[in-house]
Amino acid sequence: MRLWYFQAVRAYDAATGDDTLLHSLFPVLADMIDWYCRGTRYRIHCDSADGLLSAGEAGVQLTWMDAKVGDWVVTPRIGKPVEINALWYNALQAMAKFAYRLGKPHQEYKAMAEQALQGFARFWNHTAGYCYDVLDGPNGNDASLRPNQIFAVSLPESPLTAIQQRQVVDTCARTLLTSHGLRSLAPDDPQYQGHYGGNPSERDAAYHQGTVWGWLIGPFVLAHLRVYADPMQARTLLRPMANQLYTHGIGSLSEIFDGNAPMTPRGCIAQAWTVAEVLRAWLATSDSPKCSNSKDESCSKLD
Repeated sequence: MRLWYFQAVRAYDAATGDDTLLHSLFPVLADMIDWYCRGTRYRIHCDSADGLLSAGEAGVQLTWMDAKVGDWVVTPRIGKPVEINALWYNALQAMAKFAYRLGKPHQEYKAMAEQALQGFARFWNHTAGYCYDVLDGPNGNDASLRPNQIFAVSLPESPLTAIQQRQVVDTCARTLLTSHGLRSLAPDDPQYQGHYGGNPSERDAAYHQGTVWGWLIGPFVLAHLRVYADPMQARTLLRPMANQLYTHGIGSLSEIFDGNAPMTPRGCIAQAWTVAEVLRAWLATSDSPKCSNSKDESCSKLD
């Protein structure tokens, strides 16, 4: 979550231009980068060989895919997770820009960002046409098709080429996209579970193994918008969420859904990050010329 803090500061700065706050926060942000470079617990560290972040050890779940049943970590993802390194690259780019604007040394951050960019090229799976989910794990590179790579397209600074960005969006659209979010694992994967239910252990075993996560529709819409530059088309991907306002948690949006049709809502009936990401994507797609006309009801309503 610490890497998301850089994105929160970047978004706040972009909206306000508040140099006073940025100046006060800069030492904290710089210290965070230093700790990633020095290394901290759970073997979290920047690999000097490729500039990427590596982390993890047996029995510990560190990424947002954090389900654990007893001593069994369902998706351990030890090594270099794709979304963590997309966030790392964006944090370094943000720090270089912050430092430059505040009149502080920025060359080191630029150099680190460039190394991370070059290292990120290792994530591209040329055979499959999408990104590895994790590099340099205990069993090598993990080619599982998961939604984590969408952040390498949706974040402000993409470490992928334009062609790769489109391939990621198209692959996720074909295999992971549902009416209410992205599946956490491709249906053709042997580990895929399309139904979230049963006792706590059974639910945790399915949590990130095919279950649809509503919050991921936001990054997907932003990635689609970046690749296809069509706000109205991207916005149509959000419309099915309107039905959820009346069917599960009335007036709100659910945490998760079954991976298999009919994508029954599960988990928390009112999940903040699902709501926030839908609203964020809805606002991002309001830049369409058509949506500049407030009389157009298709631009102001989810249904």
